[in-house]
Amino acid sequence: MPQMVRVHNFNVSSDGYASGEGQSLERPFGHADPAALFSWTGATASWPTRTDPGGSRGLDDYLVRDFHRNIGAEIMGRNKFSPHRGPWNDHDWRGWWGDEPPFHTPVFVMTHHERPSFTLSDTTFHFVSGAPKDVLQLALEAADGKDVRLGGGANTIRQFLDADLIDTLHVAVAPVELGAGSRLWTSPDELLDRYHRDVVPSGSGIVHHLYWRK
Repeated sequence: MPQMVRVHNFNVSSDGYASGEGQSLERPFGHADPAALFSWTGATASWPTRTDPGGSRGLDDYLVRDFHRNIGAEIMGRNKFSPHRGPWNDHDWRGWWGDEPPFHTPVFVMTHHERPSFTLSDTTFHFVSGAPKDVLQLALEAADGKDVRLGGGANTIRQFLDADLIDTLHVAVAPVELGAGSRLWTSPDELLDRYHRDVVPSGSGIVHHLYWRK
């Protein structure tokens, strides 16, 4: 099968924001409460860091399990990796995730300020500038025949949508309004000129929007 570019488990508010205003080291999602956006993932039986038995099954659980399926590389924007802006003044900063990041693949961080690559556990972070199509080519080569996951944030996904580079998207819409921040869309109908869509409500309160190319 040909390699695909996939967006998986990308969470937004009911008014289309993936994060709030005022991102900082202490608040990676700005004024947004991460639990309001992401608690459905941690409640599933297959959540990777679950330490107690139980957890939900059904669609939510399936989508959590599908997150890593056939993924060979990830692309993310700089502010998914870090709250810092401008030139890198602190090369000791190595991301939000500690010594064992959850990606388990090469990760390409899009930035106007490149810095040397480094490896934590089984994840190597590369810092690259360039147009989405050029960064994607690097990721496809690193993925070694597997798919590339586009991890966000919203601005990065919009860049790839505008360049018509995304094959499938899964967007999880949470029943909370943020009012401001980094916005993916004003309406989920915006993508229907290019994508088919299924809309599936979950018992967790999340509404899953699943898109694939026409």
